[in-house]
Amino acid sequence: MIQQILLECEKMIQKGSSSFYKAFAGLPSPRREAVHVIYAFCRMIDDSVDEPEKSPYSIYELRSHFENLDRAEGHFIWPALRWLFENFPKSSKELFMLQIQGQIRDLSFTHYETMDQLESYCYLVAGTVGEMLLPVLREDSNEEAQASGIALGMGMQIVNIIRDVGEDHQRGRRYLPLEIMNRNGYSQQELERGVINERFIAVIQDLKRAALDWFREGLANVHTYPPESGMAVELAAAFYAGILDDVAASGYDVFRRRAYVSDEAKLQMFLSTAARYSSNIGSMGTTAVN
Repeated sequence: MIQQILLECEKMIQKGSSSFYKAFAGLPSPRREAVHVIYAFCRMIDDSVDEPEKSPYSIYELRSHFENLDRAEGHFIWPALRWLFENFPKSSKELFMLQIQGQIRDLSFTHYETMDQLESYCYLVAGTVGEMLLPVLREDSNEEAQASGIALGMGMQIVNIIRDVGEDHQRGRRYLPLEIMNRNGYSQQELERGVINERFIAVIQDLKRAALDWFREGLANVHTYPPESGMAVELAAAFYAGILDDVAASGYDVFRRRAYVSDEAKLQMFLSTAARYSSNIGSMGTTAVN
C-alpha cells in the first residue's frame, strides 16, 4: 500500500519538475522517496493558490488537514506525509506551515516594493523547502547546513521569479521589486507591455546576481553531505542556473516563452558532476537523467 502511495508522489514530481526529479533520482531509498513526498505536498500547496480550479483542496483546506495529519484522509498525500515524519523524525511540521503561510501571502500581497520583501517571501515558499530537505539528505543538522539549505531554496525561487515574469504578470503579480526597477529606470508601464530593453535586462541581471550569490552560499558546504546527497544538491543548483543561461540565450524574453534546460544539457551537467563524485559514489550510469 505505502509503495503505491509513494509512487503517486513520484509521478507528481516527474510531471511537475523534471529538474528536481532528475537531480534527486540518484539518491538511495528511502531518501529519494522522501524528496518525492516533500515535493508533492509543496506542489499541492502551490497549485491550490496558482491553479485553484485544478486543485483537490483550497489552501485553507490543506492547512486544516495538515494540522490534523493523524486523522487526514481522502488523498494519498496524507499517508505519504505520515510515512515521511515516521521515517525522518527530525523533519519539522513547522516548516510546512511556513510554506503554507507564504503561499497564502500570494492571495493578497501581489506587488513587491523592496528586495527585503521579496527575500522574506522567498524564504517562506522556498527557503523552507531547503530546510525540509536537510533531514532527508543528511544525518546531522547544524547552523551552517541549515543556512545552506535555505540559501539554495532562495536562489531557486529567484530563478523561478525570473523565468515566470510573464506568467506572473498574467496572474496580476509582480515579484520584480520596484526599487530594482526604479534603480534601472524600468517602469511598471513597460512591464505591463512586456517591453524588453537594456533597462529590463539590467533588472533581470540584478536578480540573476542575487540568485547566483544564494547558490554560492548554498553550495559552500556541499562537501559535508553524503556523496549521493551532495551530488543531488549540486545537480539541482546547476539545473536551475541553466535556466538563467537559457533566459539570456533567448534575449531575456520571459514574457512570451518559458525558459528551460534541455535534456541534453542536463545530461552533460550530470556527467560532469558525476565525474567529480565518481570516487565516492559507485557506478551510477546515466539513469538519473535518462
